[in-house]
Amino acid sequence: MNVKAVLFDLGGTLVKTAEVPKIFTRILAKCGIEVDTRQVLKAQSENEKEFDMSQGQIERGENFWPEWNARILERIGIGENVQFLAKKIDELWWDHANLELYPDVIETLTELKAKKIRTGIITNGLKRDYKRILELTSIAGLFDVTVGVDACNRAKPNKEVFLYAVEKLQVKPEETIFVGDSVKHDYEGAGEAGLKPLIIDRKGNIPSNIHKIRSLSEVLSYT
Repeated sequence: MNVKAVLFDLGGTLVKTAEVPKIFTRILAKCGIEVDTRQVLKAQSENEKEFDMSQGQIERGENFWPEWNARILERIGIGENVQFLAKKIDELWWDHANLELYPDVIETLTELKAKKIRTGIITNGLKRDYKRILELTSIAGLFDVTVGVDACNRAKPNKEVFLYAVEKLQVKPEETIFVGDSVKHDYEGAGEAGLKPLIIDRKGNIPSNIHKIRSLSEVLSYT
């Protein structure tokens, strides 16, 4: 395989954060409201049944997350200043998320650059969110392209979003590796688009019939 590019998922692949209920309760505590993380977790689960996160971001754009937050607040019994709090949670999210890179990210990206391999990100997030993540982790300059759901109004696992990214990189799908942590959204989507998919399986939980790696540095052996 003549590899000219490696594309990555963002959350769970390159970066990790605190769990959603913990972030939510931290921000509410900053606003003087104490809630139990178990309440938020239950509300989050109910939200996930009601909302399609990827499609919602495509359709509602930057309005989506305040609406999502407002629904969680309602579910946990907060009835006052809901819209204000929902927007405040959205504004403060990444500053309270304990955002950090996985330890193998910088070395892997640096080695790929040294080998003249083009790199990029495909994420089911909005541009304003992935830009903030890249700023906070100082890795924005290590990628040749970054594609979110608002780039082509598509989300993984739709093959069009993968094809959009490889076109931007001016490479062919068969010359491109895609690394992610979701079998459905990353592995199957990339494979359907003709890319070589790999799953990052740091905990060893993925079935053996899936092409997987245990650390990002293993990507280098494919290039």
